[in-house]
Amino acid sequence: MEKKIQQVEYEEYKAASELPADDLSLLEMARKTVEDAYAPYSRFRVGAALQLANGQRVTGTNQENASYPVGICAERTALSTASSLYPGVAVQALAVSYRNELGSSVKPISPCGICRQTICEYQQRFGTPIRIIMAGLTGPVIIIRDAGSLMPLSFSSSDML
Repeated sequence: MEKKIQQVEYEEYKAASELPADDLSLLEMARKTVEDAYAPYSRFRVGAALQLANGQRVTGTNQENASYPVGICAERTALSTASSLYPGVAVQALAVSYRNELGSSVKPISPCGICRQTICEYQQRFGTPIRIIMAGLTGPVIIIRDAGSLMPLSFSSSDML
Protein backbone atom coordinates (compact mmCIF):
# COMPACT_ATOMS: atom_id res chain seq x y z
CA MET A 1 0.00 0.00 0.00
CA GLU A 2 1.14 3.51 -0.76
CA LYS A 3 -0.29 6.45 1.16
CA LYS A 4 -0.80 9.65 -0.85
CA ILE A 5 -1.81 13.14 0.22
CA GLN A 6 -3.81 15.64 -1.82
CA GLN A 7 -3.45 19.29 -0.84
CA VAL A 8 -5.25 22.39 -2.07
CA GLU A 9 -3.37 25.62 -2.60
CA TYR A 10 -5.38 28.82 -2.72
CA GLU A 11 -5.10 32.56 -2.24
CA GLU A 12 -7.15 34.34 0.39
CA TYR A 13 -7.77 38.06 0.33
CA LYS A 14 -9.24 39.87 3.33
CA ALA A 15 -11.52 41.92 1.08
CA ALA A 16 -12.41 42.24 -2.60
CA SER A 17 -10.68 45.62 -2.71
CA GLU A 18 -7.33 43.75 -2.55
CA LEU A 19 -8.01 41.90 -5.81
CA PRO A 20 -6.39 42.74 -9.15
CA ALA A 21 -8.73 44.90 -11.26
CA ASP A 22 -9.85 42.11 -13.65
CA ASP A 23 -10.72 39.76 -10.78
CA LEU A 24 -12.52 42.52 -8.91
CA SER A 25 -14.67 43.47 -11.89
CA LEU A 26 -15.58 39.81 -12.56
CA LEU A 27 -16.52 39.33 -8.90
CA GLU A 28 -18.58 42.52 -8.91
CA MET A 29 -20.42 41.20 -11.95
CA ALA A 30 -21.23 37.97 -10.08
CA ARG A 31 -22.34 39.95 -7.02
CA LYS A 32 -24.66 42.11 -9.12
CA THR A 33 -26.06 39.06 -10.92
CA VAL A 34 -27.14 37.57 -7.57
CA GLU A 35 -30.19 39.84 -7.71
CA ASP A 36 -31.44 38.09 -10.87
CA ALA A 37 -31.51 34.63 -9.26
CA TYR A 38 -34.80 32.78 -9.01
CA ALA A 39 -34.66 31.31 -5.51
CA PRO A 40 -38.13 31.55 -3.93
CA TYR A 41 -37.75 28.25 -2.06
CA SER A 42 -34.27 28.34 -0.55
CA ARG A 43 -33.99 32.15 -0.58
CA PHE A 44 -30.29 31.54 -1.28
CA ARG A 45 -29.45 33.58 -4.38
CA VAL A 46 -26.28 32.71 -6.29
CA GLY A 47 -24.64 34.58 -9.15
CA ALA A 48 -21.76 33.48 -11.36
CA ALA A 49 -19.71 35.37 -13.93
CA LEU A 50 -17.32 33.87 -16.47
CA GLN A 51 -14.33 35.38 -18.23
CA LEU A 52 -13.91 33.73 -21.64
CA ALA A 53 -10.73 33.41 -23.70
CA ASN A 54 -12.25 35.63 -26.42
CA GLY A 55 -12.66 38.50 -23.91
CA GLN A 56 -16.41 38.08 -23.51
CA ARG A 57 -18.09 37.75 -20.12
CA VAL A 58 -21.18 35.69 -19.38
CA THR A 59 -23.31 35.48 -16.24
CA GLY A 60 -25.68 32.96 -14.74
CA THR A 61 -27.91 32.60 -11.69
CA ASN A 62 -29.43 29.72 -9.79
CA GLN A 63 -32.89 28.80 -11.04
CA GLU A 64 -35.08 26.88 -8.60
CA ASN A 65 -38.24 24.93 -9.29
CA ALA A 66 -41.19 23.82 -7.15
CA SER A 67 -39.98 20.30 -7.88
CA TYR A 68 -36.97 21.26 -5.78
CA PRO A 69 -34.25 18.93 -7.12
CA VAL A 70 -34.96 20.12 -10.66
CA GLY A 71 -33.21 23.47 -10.23
CA ILE A 72 -29.88 24.45 -11.78
CA CYS A 73 -26.97 26.19 -10.10
CA ALA A 74 -25.58 29.56 -11.19
CA GLU A 75 -22.24 28.09 -12.24
CA ARG A 76 -23.83 25.55 -14.60
CA THR A 77 -26.26 28.15 -15.95
CA ALA A 78 -23.31 30.41 -16.83
CA LEU A 79 -21.28 27.56 -18.35
CA SER A 80 -24.24 26.40 -20.46
CA THR A 81 -24.89 29.95 -21.64
CA ALA A 82 -21.23 30.44 -22.56
CA SER A 83 -21.13 27.15 -24.43
CA SER A 84 -24.28 28.07 -26.36
CA LEU A 85 -23.27 31.64 -27.21
CA TYR A 86 -19.56 31.00 -27.77
CA PRO A 87 -19.05 27.33 -28.71
CA GLY A 88 -15.45 26.22 -28.64
CA VAL A 89 -14.27 29.15 -26.49
CA ALA A 90 -12.43 28.29 -23.28
CA VAL A 91 -13.40 29.63 -19.87
CA GLN A 92 -10.51 31.35 -18.12
CA ALA A 93 -12.11 32.34 -14.81
CA LEU A 94 -15.35 31.90 -12.90
CA ALA A 95 -16.46 34.19 -10.06
CA VAL A 96 -19.26 33.10 -7.73
CA SER A 97 -21.09 35.02 -5.01
CA TYR A 98 -24.37 34.76 -3.14
CA ARG A 99 -26.97 36.46 -0.99
CA ASN A 100 -28.52 34.39 1.78
CA GLU A 101 -31.85 36.05 2.53
CA LEU A 102 -32.13 33.99 5.74
CA GLY A 103 -28.64 34.66 7.09
CA SER A 104 -25.30 36.26 6.37
CA SER A 105 -23.47 36.48 3.06
CA VAL A 106 -19.95 37.28 4.22
CA LYS A 107 -17.89 34.12 3.74
CA PRO A 108 -16.68 32.70 0.43
CA ILE A 109 -18.99 30.17 -1.24
CA SER A 110 -17.71 27.10 -3.03
CA PRO A 111 -19.40 25.37 -5.99
CA CYS A 112 -21.42 22.24 -5.15
CA GLY A 113 -20.27 18.78 -6.23
CA ILE A 114 -22.24 18.72 -9.50
CA CYS A 115 -20.85 22.15 -10.42
CA ARG A 116 -17.31 21.08 -9.51
CA GLN A 117 -17.62 18.09 -11.83
CA THR A 118 -19.01 20.29 -14.61
CA ILE A 119 -16.29 22.94 -14.20
CA CYS A 120 -13.61 20.22 -14.31
CA GLU A 121 -15.14 18.84 -17.51
CA TYR A 122 -14.91 22.28 -19.14
CA GLN A 123 -11.32 22.61 -17.97
CA GLN A 124 -10.39 19.19 -19.38
CA ARG A 125 -12.32 19.87 -22.59
CA PHE A 126 -10.27 22.95 -23.44
CA GLY A 127 -7.01 21.91 -21.76
CA THR A 128 -6.68 25.20 -19.91
CA PRO A 129 -7.06 25.92 -16.19
CA ILE A 130 -10.15 27.69 -14.90
CA ARG A 131 -9.53 30.06 -11.99
CA ILE A 132 -12.34 30.16 -9.46
CA ILE A 133 -13.00 33.32 -7.46
CA MET A 134 -15.26 32.66 -4.46
CA ALA A 135 -16.83 35.28 -2.19
CA GLY A 136 -19.94 36.47 -0.43
CA LEU A 137 -21.34 39.97 -0.89
CA THR A 138 -18.66 41.23 1.51
CA GLY A 139 -15.79 39.71 3.45
CA PRO A 140 -12.85 37.56 2.38
CA VAL A 141 -12.25 36.21 -1.12
CA ILE A 142 -10.68 32.87 -2.03
CA ILE A 143 -9.10 32.16 -5.41
CA ILE A 144 -8.34 28.65 -6.65
CA ARG A 145 -5.91 28.68 -9.59
CA ASP A 146 -7.14 25.40 -11.12
CA ALA A 147 -10.64 23.89 -10.91
CA GLY A 148 -9.13 20.42 -10.51
CA SER A 149 -8.04 21.45 -7.01
CA LEU A 150 -11.71 21.48 -5.97
CA MET A 151 -12.36 18.03 -7.42
CA PRO A 152 -9.39 15.72 -6.88
CA LEU A 153 -9.73 12.30 -8.49
CA SER A 154 -12.61 13.55 -10.63
CA PHE A 155 -14.39 11.31 -13.11
CA SER A 156 -13.47 12.23 -16.68
CA SER A 157 -13.80 11.07 -20.26
CA SER A 158 -10.55 9.11 -19.91
CA ASP A 159 -12.31 6.90 -17.34
CA MET A 160 -14.73 5.80 -20.05
CA LEU A 161 -12.08 4.36 -22.40
